[in-house]
Amino acid sequence: MSYPVEGSCQCGQVTFKIHEAPKMVIACHCKECQKLATAPYSVTAVIDYDKIEFSGELKEWSRPADSGNTSTAAFCPDCGNRLYHYNPADKATLKLKLKPVGLKDDAFYKPTVHVWTDEKQNWVEIPEGVKTFAKQP
Repeated sequence: MSYPVEGSCQCGQVTFKIHEAPKMVIACHCKECQKLATAPYSVTAVIDYDKIEFSGELKEWSRPADSGNTSTAAFCPDCGNRLYHYNPADKATLKLKLKPVGLKDDAFYKPTVHVWTDEKQNWVEIPEGVKTFAKQP
């Protein structure tokens, strides 16, 4: 895959460029991510903040995480599309909530780890050999 990878929110008001591969791609099966994704799990790319650039207006919403940290979501105020989450105590790392559309190489989105598997839907099958964690590692 060649970089930068470009994308946008659903309405296009917020755009982004990713300048290098993510550290990891996580499939999160927790109940909160199921609500967020309106799917059995969400896919999150973990990337350093300085390896991505955004343009457009973003709004934020925060909630306490099970870890005791704060999970802050950044989203487009027009279409509501969440673009990333972060912990305000660690602004160096973003957890991108990107959707697998518009890329010629969809390997960018292939999960390398599955977390919160204790809360996964019973019918979801995790590929053999992929690292899993019952809760948050």
